[in-house]
Amino acid sequence: MMKLVQAFALLVALVPVGPAVAQAPRAAAAPVPVPPAALRAPYEPQLLRLSEIIGALHYLRTLCDGPEGGAWRREMQALLDAEAAGGERRERLVQAFNRGYGGFEQTHRSCAPAARLATRRYVAEARRLIAEITSRYGN
Repeated sequence: MMKLVQAFALLVALVPVGPAVAQAPRAAAAPVPVPPAALRAPYEPQLLRLSEIIGALHYLRTLCDGPEGGAWRREMQALLDAEAAGGERRERLVQAFNRGYGGFEQTHRSCAPAARLATRRYVAEARRLIAEITSRYGN
């Protein structure tokens, strides 16, 4: 988990943080049943949110010709490989990624200033989540 979070931190550092912008509406998706709290990792909510952010960044950085290309999709695959080889947990993480991607795909068709601001906002939130996960659950 720690190596994966460090890799995310490095990738998130590629995009500078600027002023925040309101989130675009998210696409509705049928939720996957969540197992009882005793069966989930304590950092599950943060991973789900991070997956959603990665999906949004994958769409936004592709839209805005970001230097990292398909890096966000690769990061999501690394997250899935490390945290959820299969089953409902994997499905929840994939749905969160798709929700993040789809929400912006529906509202942004060009790299407008709002898309660039949303990218910076999500990078800042990803940094916060990564710091929280590593400080609470890291080695």
